[in-house]
Amino acid sequence: MPRSVNAVASRARRKKVLKLAKGNFGSRSNVWTVAKNTVEKGLQYAYRDRKTKKRNFRSLWIQRINAGARMHGLTYSEFIGKLAKKEIDLNRKVLADLAMNHPKAFEAVIKAVK
Repeated sequence: MPRSVNAVASRARRKKVLKLAKGNFGSRSNVWTVAKNTVEKGLQYAYRDRKTKKRNFRSLWIQRINAGARMHGLTYSEFIGKLAKKEIDLNRKVLADLAMNHPKAFEAVIKAVK
């Protein structure tokens, strides 16, 4: 009996990987073994950096809130502590946006806290 290899599925799998490798330089985009390694590594970075992106944005928001709070004589930790004590539920993303783009509204929040 002849050997069965299911070339259709193999070809489809390779095409899928080569499509993901599109845009890489040189043989990384069209040689199967090189492209496979490139795509695997790229997907690892993508998974890892989806977590890192959240971390980086939170850090950026905290820096912006701190800068805005210090303009009004508070530190970041004092400001967040007083927000919690007054039970004002604004997340860091919103507070950072207010501090950057709507300084009057941020000043109103600071006054409500003081």
